[in-house]
Amino acid sequence: MNFVRRAAIATTLLGATALGGAVGATMLTAPAGAQTSTTTAPSTTTAPAGSSDPAPATGPARSGPHQANGKTETVLTGDDLAKVTAAVEAKEPDATIDRAETDADGAVYEAHITKADGTRATVKFDADFNVTSVDAGMS
Repeated sequence: MNFVRRAAIATTLLGATALGGAVGATMLTAPAGAQTSTTTAPSTTTAPAGSSDPAPATGPARSGPHQANGKTETVLTGDDLAKVTAAVEAKEPDATIDRAETDADGAVYEAHITKADGTRATVKFDADFNVTSVDAGMS
């Protein structure tokens, strides 16, 4: 009976490991903001022909901190995030904040947003959370 029990536990752990790896691989290859499916049919994601570069990291799902000019940007949380969110909502009311962080390129804070029309922009802030610029694209 000990052998059967150990075999059942080992099989369960092996299956859970394989399932976790499959889920993790799927999450890494799905584009940011992609809709997830509730069906059980398998799906695949392929890069466009001739493209060897991975898609640029966007949205909060981007892995690892961004570095520029010898500085590492950090994701905003708590009161800082609340202040940046309020300022973005005042400046671009229908925008969605993809991520908010400290800025390594000159401003104190920045928020990467998607405007209501689908275009992307970067909102820059000073130390008092005043909007200093809204730049087209995700800089």
